[in-house]
Amino acid sequence: MSALLSRLPGDDALRLVMAASGIGMALADLDGRMQEVNPALCRMLGYDESWLVGRPYLEIVHPDEVEVCIEFVRELMRRPDDMLDQRRRYVCGDGSVLHAHINVALLRDHDGQPLGLLAQIRDIGDELAREASLRARVEHHGAELEVSHRQLQLFADAVTHDLRAPLRAIESFSERLARNLEDRLDDASRDHLERIRSAATRMSDLLSALGRLSQATRAELRIRPVDLSLLADWACAERQDADPARTVQVRIQPGLGIEGDERLLKMMLDEVINNAWKFTRDRSRPLIEIEGGIVDTDEGPRLQLRVRDNGCGFDMRYAHKLYEPFQRLHGPDQGGGHGLGLAIAHRIARRHGGRVRAESTPEVGSTITIELPVRAAGVSMASSGGAPGTTEPAHGETY
Repeated sequence: MSALLSRLPGDDALRLVMAASGIGMALADLDGRMQEVNPALCRMLGYDESWLVGRPYLEIVHPDEVEVCIEFVRELMRRPDDMLDQRRRYVCGDGSVLHAHINVALLRDHDGQPLGLLAQIRDIGDELAREASLRARVEHHGAELEVSHRQLQLFADAVTHDLRAPLRAIESFSERLARNLEDRLDDASRDHLERIRSAATRMSDLLSALGRLSQATRAELRIRPVDLSLLADWACAERQDADPARTVQVRIQPGLGIEGDERLLKMMLDEVINNAWKFTRDRSRPLIEIEGGIVDTDEGPRLQLRVRDNGCGFDMRYAHKLYEPFQRLHGPDQGGGHGLGLAIAHRIARRHGGRVRAESTPEVGSTITIELPVRAAGVSMASSGGAPGTTEPAHGETY
């Protein structure tokens, strides 16, 4: 028995544990020389006990990790009450490399003074091999899934593109037919023709929405400072141009800015504002309000952008369906469309590290809250004439 072991409290018990353990164990003095090693460590490393005892432990550490190992022990001496563990490589007697997990604790003598280091070393070569195999399988399946997804997307894009030509033909020739036969069509024939044109228009709108969903999912993010207030004003102006017969009061808070992809964020606002525009159609004084503010969260500062309307609203029991493609909570007579609008907005928010949530009361109105990081991860804010998320008094505009 070494002199170091004899000075430890419970030395006989420790010696018995070391001898019986299937985990490699070594006892070293404060200078780093091994004083005791157990049979499991000798078998693991392929050295005789007589060769190991008295040698600095650094002689068996892989050369690439000597400095890290020295710092590891220094850290333990700075925090003597902690137990440190790391993955480490060792050079075996036959020249091979042992991958191990090492756990080191500082031992004290009967008076509580630092005496030596107790290391437990476990071979993790099989674990690493399994991890590598699992990573390879995941990467392989991930690559296969990516290829499959890309092929499916290309197929969808091709179908969408190829369907547009016959749809344009249906719309064009049905319009010509209605114009050429206007005086000779009875009411039933005129209704049938109008149904054909309406169905073609809905299909064309659906194909356009599918294209936007694809873009929201696949487009590369181009991060830059974005003025969301300006984008919202732009989106509302476009809605008014497309629907000039309506008068909608719109209030947009200025100075709402973040970092993000301007194209996709404009698309997101288009979808949300389009919903608000549609579902206020039956209101005598339709109102859409767009405002927001910065909140501090565990994820950093985030902008909560709220799009509020006084439209027909919806039953909150079905709110979970809003963000799934083709899920509709309203029929065509209530302004319901293809069921892709909020799915597109949700996908764009998620790609920016944000989220979308909806609150509504039937016949009172709805509020769509879009929460987005003010700062894009890993990208600094360039000068944009104002800090993102600046909150100023809201102004109103009637379109």
